[in-house]
Amino acid sequence: MSEEDLKRLADAKAFLERRIGELEAEAANLRSLVEVVDVLLAEKSFKRVKLPKAELEAPTQSIPIKTEDGVHLADLDVFKDHMVVRIDEGLKLDAGSPPLRAFLIGKVLEPLQAKDLEAVKAGEIPPDMAISYELDQEDGRVKGLIIRNYGTEKRLLELKNAIRWTLRRAYERSKV
Repeated sequence: MSEEDLKRLADAKAFLERRIGELEAEAANLRSLVEVVDVLLAEKSFKRVKLPKAELEAPTQSIPIKTEDGVHLADLDVFKDHMVVRIDEGLKLDAGSPPLRAFLIGKVLEPLQAKDLEAVKAGEIPPDMAISYELDQEDGRVKGLIIRNYGTEKRLLELKNAIRWTLRRAYERSKV
């Protein structure tokens, strides 16, 4: 191999190492930006909820949610077309906790919402009858949840069970 070939190889290696360094720095900057976006999304996606005026009506059901040991976690009030969950002050439920984020929202509420939106697109239900939900949170801590247009009795039972499981799991995690 000639001296000129060796110089070209050395130059190519230096270029590659410099380029790798630049790309690694760029990747680190992009990861930092993703973290900032995640924080902003978490803050903006959870808004303080103003309870609807219809709340002045009496609930058709009022269910205390407790642990197996009898520790009060929340009250679930069921109305004609919506339900309200009021988290007990003693339960520190983080808005990003896996029982809430991954299970209740990710596996229960979002799929129900997607199913209803498909029904709206197909003309099976009017848009104002599709399920929707809002988290009432303050400083990253969930204070309550409103679920509108929960639908059938079967769906209502599914939601009650999912909420109960989520709150119990969150309580267990908070004790660790």
